[in-house]
Amino acid sequence: MADGLDKPKFAFFRGQIVPFEQATVSVMTHALNYGTAVFGGLRAYWNADEEQLFIFRPQSHFQRLLQSAALMRIHLPYTADDLTDILADLLRHEGFRENCYARPLAYKAGELINVRLHNIPDEFTLFAVPFGAYIANEDGAHVCFSAWRRVDDNAIPARGKVAGAYANSALIKSDALLGGYDEALVLNQEGHVTEASAANVFIVRKGVVYTPPPQADVLEGIVRGTLIQLMRDDLHLEVIERDIDRTECYVADEILLCGTGVQVAAVTQIEHRPVGTGRMGSITRSVRDLFFDVVAGRVEKYRDWLTPVYMPESVR
Repeated sequence: MADGLDKPKFAFFRGQIVPFEQATVSVMTHALNYGTAVFGGLRAYWNADEEQLFIFRPQSHFQRLLQSAALMRIHLPYTADDLTDILADLLRHEGFRENCYARPLAYKAGELINVRLHNIPDEFTLFAVPFGAYIANEDGAHVCFSAWRRVDDNAIPARGKVAGAYANSALIKSDALLGGYDEALVLNQEGHVTEASAANVFIVRKGVVYTPPPQADVLEGIVRGTLIQLMRDDLHLEVIERDIDRTECYVADEILLCGTGVQVAAVTQIEHRPVGTGRMGSITRSVRDLFFDVVAGRVEKYRDWLTPVYMPESVR
């Protein structure tokens, strides 16, 4: 993962696109002090043949952002379509001709010392940066099981991307990386597999694909839903949502991680056990290849998932 990203040139901040350096908040901002923010992550993919930048499923991402905001009593004056238009405008300002990642953030903007959610002003900001791989070893990730448990839905809503909840993810990820692993799988309070630090998980056993259900404290990932549809409708695989035990991962034929950041990554080793053959499996490879064709606009039936950024004459 590239930590040293170039700063954006612009950000959407307080209702308009401004130079990035002007998008600043006070150290007293409620969201900074208490984690009272929600965020999203979207990718846009550059298609060099068409000279077009395609935002992948922005309406779905922004609908989830608005749902996350509602869970935290954050009220935004935008629809998902409004936010899609704002993102496309921001990307045109940046002029990207490469794959990039966008981060929308809705937050409690009041400057006060008080732990609550109501009667506090809300704000929204958005920025985008060029972005490649999230996991360096995405063709063969080496993972462990984390000693940390996934945040329970009755503690912090698992269906929302709540900023404060990602302290849990940060603890998980740092311990994994410092222990020499690429990622970690996480169990919930009942001892079932939920996610990686910030990615959904699928396992394959005897040609059947399994993934934890939303009620297992997992984020309802946009890429997760995309892969389920692609595997069922295009690859004609049986996909079952159910609880997964830790030991099922040890005997799985394949394991893959997915998400906007991680995209689709193969897990080939858990601690000191190979997954299947110890190499990326055929199902993982097939769904990953199909996914990257879809996001680049090379699959006609899924073009409606993509929002083009540029008018034809603007990229010449």
